[in-house]
Amino acid sequence: MSPAALSVLALVLVMAASFGTRLNVGVLAVALAWPIAVYVAGWKPDALMAVFPASLFVTLLGVTLLFGITQANGTMGALTQRALRFCGGRAGWLPAMLFGLACTVSAMGPGAIAASALLAPVGMAAGVHAGLSPLLAALMIGNGANAGNLSPFSAVGVIVAAGMAKAGLPGHAWQVFAANFVAHLLAAGLAWAVFGGPRLLRDGTRVDVGAVAPLAPRHWLTLLVGAVWVAAVVLLKVNLGLAAFAAASVLVILRACDDSAMLKQVPWAVIVMVCGVSVLIGVLEGTGGLDLFSGALARIATPGTVNGVIAFVTGAISTYSSTSGVVYPTFLPAIPSLVEKLGGGDPLQIALSINVGAALVDVSPLSTIGALCIAALPASEQTPLLFRRLLTWGLAMTLVGAAFCQFAIRFFAY
Repeated sequence: MSPAALSVLALVLVMAASFGTRLNVGVLAVALAWPIAVYVAGWKPDALMAVFPASLFVTLLGVTLLFGITQANGTMGALTQRALRFCGGRAGWLPAMLFGLACTVSAMGPGAIAASALLAPVGMAAGVHAGLSPLLAALMIGNGANAGNLSPFSAVGVIVAAGMAKAGLPGHAWQVFAANFVAHLLAAGLAWAVFGGPRLLRDGTRVDVGAVAPLAPRHWLTLLVGAVWVAAVVLLKVNLGLAAFAAASVLVILRACDDSAMLKQVPWAVIVMVCGVSVLIGVLEGTGGLDLFSGALARIATPGTVNGVIAFVTGAISTYSSTSGVVYPTFLPAIPSLVEKLGGGDPLQIALSINVGAALVDVSPLSTIGALCIAALPASEQTPLLFRRLLTWGLAMTLVGAAFCQFAIRFFAY
């Protein structure tokens, strides 16, 4: 078997392993890339190590270190309490508040999983206490967190930006964010309309979200340094990851957080997964396997249907697999070859379709976000019922995402 065919087979094995095995697929990806590249394709070991995404690793580590501090020292928790209190206890406002808060926290840097982990325990309990359907509360938190997940400042946004740059599509960070945000806003709006949102507004029910403690000096310092970091990235165009290392260093030196607590918040498993799969994708590209992979995709689509098809395929895979660790690093680099084999199609539209299609299903209980919402459900509620409903919703989003991308994604690709 040729190196190209073996590399495609390795990718299929990695995606299959991501469905159920406990092994981090980044580790598996490197383990498979090594013999294919060195012993079949004849690469030198140094050539294989050269495809390791060093820039992506540094950026991811810097961003997650900085926002590990905001979680470890309680800054994010304090802001969450204040935002929930802001709705004045009005139950009708709570769905929008949960969506907006999850989106804001996620977009600021931690990403959807961290935002859900932070908000789900408080948000699910407050929602159920206020009379929200547990499904509505979970969908507001999950869709909100995903809506902010592809901001230029989030860890997953960094992963997508790197994948798109590899596909020859740099500089579209805000279009990526806008398409993803609108898709999740529409999904959340549908959930609100179907699962009791209008009734909550009519009833005027109020809920007590608890007392709010004053912000401590470490919280104010963290917010100040974070604001300076964002301003430097946006206005001065400094490197996102390197600036995050500097900001994290300042906070630790000024004792806003202990460095060991900061390091414990870094999602090492995600970083290993993303970087490991990127190494395999580098081998796939170097051996010609990426052409074989894109050829298989081209056989099930046409230039006119590719946006919807690719959104459906990535959504179906993302239901059981890691969106940021497997789907994005695998599909985004294949775009140029896919367009060539199709004989048409807009590369930016296809990239946005991959981003949106894979993300919309991530409220499924098989994803970390959905699982966090279920885990935060009060003991008096029916966990199996919420599991089934979230799973049904997540699977339905494969079709919704395909339809959205087929008919609406073009409006974001300008």
